[in-house]
Amino acid sequence: MICQRGGAAVAVFLTLAATSGWAQTASSRVPRTADGKPDLNGIWEALSTANWDLQDHAPEAGPLWQTGAIGAAPAGLGVVVGNDIPYLPEAAAKKKENFANRAKLDPEAKCYLPGVPRATYMPFPFQIVESPKDILFVYEFASANRLVNMSKPKEAGADSWMGTSNGHWEGNTLVVDVTGLNGLAWFDRAGNFASDSLHVVERFTRTDIDHITYEATIEDPKVFSKAWKISLPLYRRVEKNVQLMEFKCIPFTEEMLYGEFKKQSSR
Repeated sequence: MICQRGGAAVAVFLTLAATSGWAQTASSRVPRTADGKPDLNGIWEALSTANWDLQDHAPEAGPLWQTGAIGAAPAGLGVVVGNDIPYLPEAAAKKKENFANRAKLDPEAKCYLPGVPRATYMPFPFQIVESPKDILFVYEFASANRLVNMSKPKEAGADSWMGTSNGHWEGNTLVVDVTGLNGLAWFDRAGNFASDSLHVVERFTRTDIDHITYEATIEDPKVFSKAWKISLPLYRRVEKNVQLMEFKCIPFTEEMLYGEFKKQSSR
């Protein structure tokens, strides 16, 4: 019995030691700036299918049947913690309506700014530029960008697509509080949406040299019965000479947005 207990104690000790060693090693692999903060500088990209649908989803034909497999949605695991988005009844009906009309209503199709948090997990890279004062996020899609104020929090002067971002550090995590969102952006191509009462709290935690854990807590009393959260990893782009490319998509949307007016003028 003594030997068994002793063996168990040794096993527990080795487990704790290994866990502690792993934590120290993982922490030591996190690059840091001159002031000791985690270095988030770099070009990052999500590899999930969240932009198609935040929740678990099967493969599905796209909204334009004549394009065949081009434009079809891939299957994917959800990024919503618990896989449930707590819509109020009227808002749930609106979400279904959005999905049915997504080819024309999705702001992404119109090249509108993606909003927060969608900008983070679109299938386009984005760059984080971290300075001793503030932190800049630059997105390839539609040349979107936002500045995270790291000084005294500022109130939103007016609602906008990308909102007003105030940030601070909690240990190794960058916490960004986003308000002043106009409620026009969607969360994904499945029609998930919010209103102009949307409040998003993001958490960026660099776990090692190539990964950031991204979390966003979403609140909107006009649309949801309670707060809910998404969580997904971000991957550092490491290709030689990697850089953001230009994707100004407005010219691609002109026929969709203004084609009917062109047809009327030709009559």
